[in-house]
Amino acid sequence: MLRKIRIIFAVIFFILITLLFLDFTGTLHHWFGWMARIQLIPAILAVNVAVIVGLIVITLIFGRIYCSVICPLGIFQDGVSNISARRKKKKRRFRYSPSKSWLRYGVLALFVVSMVLGISAVVSILDPYAAYGRIASSFFTPIYRLGNNLLAAIAERADSYAFYSTEVWIKSWITFAIAVVTLVAIGILAWRHGRTYCNTICPVGTFLGLLSKYSLFRISFAESKCTQCKMCERSCKASCININDMTIDHSRCVTCFNCIGKCKSGGIQYILAKPAKKKEIREEVVIESSSNYENNSEGFTRRNMLTLLGTAAVASTVKAQQLQVDGGLADIEDKKVPERKTSIVPPGAQGIQNMKNHCTACQLCVSACPNNILRPSGNLLTFMQPEMSFERGYCRPECIECSSVCPNKAIIPITTAEKTSISIGRAVWVKDNCIVNTDNLQCTSCERHCPTGAVTLAAINPEDEKSLKFPVVSTELCIGCGACEHYCPARPFSAIYVEGNVRHHTI
Repeated sequence: MLRKIRIIFAVIFFILITLLFLDFTGTLHHWFGWMARIQLIPAILAVNVAVIVGLIVITLIFGRIYCSVICPLGIFQDGVSNISARRKKKKRRFRYSPSKSWLRYGVLALFVVSMVLGISAVVSILDPYAAYGRIASSFFTPIYRLGNNLLAAIAERADSYAFYSTEVWIKSWITFAIAVVTLVAIGILAWRHGRTYCNTICPVGTFLGLLSKYSLFRISFAESKCTQCKMCERSCKASCININDMTIDHSRCVTCFNCIGKCKSGGIQYILAKPAKKKEIREEVVIESSSNYENNSEGFTRRNMLTLLGTAAVASTVKAQQLQVDGGLADIEDKKVPERKTSIVPPGAQGIQNMKNHCTACQLCVSACPNNILRPSGNLLTFMQPEMSFERGYCRPECIECSSVCPNKAIIPITTAEKTSISIGRAVWVKDNCIVNTDNLQCTSCERHCPTGAVTLAAINPEDEKSLKFPVVSTELCIGCGACEHYCPARPFSAIYVEGNVRHHTI
């Protein structure tokens, strides 16, 4: 019964979290966006004390329920493992393996140090929620949108507009490659060994494992009923049950209840843990005092890793339109991304440093952006974190999707009124690219599309009434929305582009 209940909740969580990355309408985020915010690393980066304390309390009471029910990457591994078992027709294929403590705690220490020092690339790659987000955004989202476009085409033939087409494209080949490597690596481990990734590499799993060793409820042997048939050990995808010694490594147990479901004699139970006897405690002290380097490193972790994590939490306090000046008869060259000295981050990010310190590059905002202007950064310092570019659209003043879906407070929630007064960048005119100079033609595109009136036209020769006019940008009014850059007809580089502001300010 416990296993069935756990599976039901896990499936619900997994489907809804996945849909958050697939939904491009913003509807589901309004109802289920909280599921992204209760992921551990986003909660730590957002300094969401209520969520952090809640997850710790749940783990101290029930064990690593988080890993089996809430974490989408953990549930994904269960799915892969179950498919593997059915293909091989071998549902009892696991066996006990000793903990690789040096690797577990080494990766956790690396993760904590990276959070403290602000090495965002390491944090992004190791965070399990962000890793699943990149997989969903890179693989599941394109498939979902292609299916939507097919339905839209069918509906249009039936004179129905219940669906509308959306653009499908790879927003960053580097991020896509990392998602491929992550998917293959985790998929192979899950296919062959179950939860090896969770119990060997994942820093969240290791941290929660430190807590689950002292949880009130644990999987335990009923020695009087156990027949040592090894059904529990062979069904344990965490490989943490040693039937020969009648022991369970609770730091690796993900509380999936598979062992209980397979035991026919009631020899293994999920019960309130009994306090250790004095004799057992003395024996444990003797063993620890004579332990080798591996056990010493584990002991060090138990004493200090929670402090390091606390320090880390405090330290981390539509298809694009193309302007066709010739009536649409000529082939128009695709725009290229200008070389910006400062990247542009979304309104609500407050600036590049806040984005760098809080973002885990989960790609949720990139998937949710309806304007196709967010894509993962290739810059090493902000690797895979979202930045803006305007070849396919611009940041519409009424859109606040990215700020409403971000679970880390890398982009804080803002209102539409607030957004229209936040300057994320400033427009820069490039004289040599402007068709006023290159083709001797008058163009008013940047002025007409500027929503704040920051772009005006001034005559090249004020004394000539028929003189061509060039754009003049008011930095006091410009909010960096990119409308001027997007609609500029100059190719391949726009004659006016947006340079990002290091720190956002209100105009």
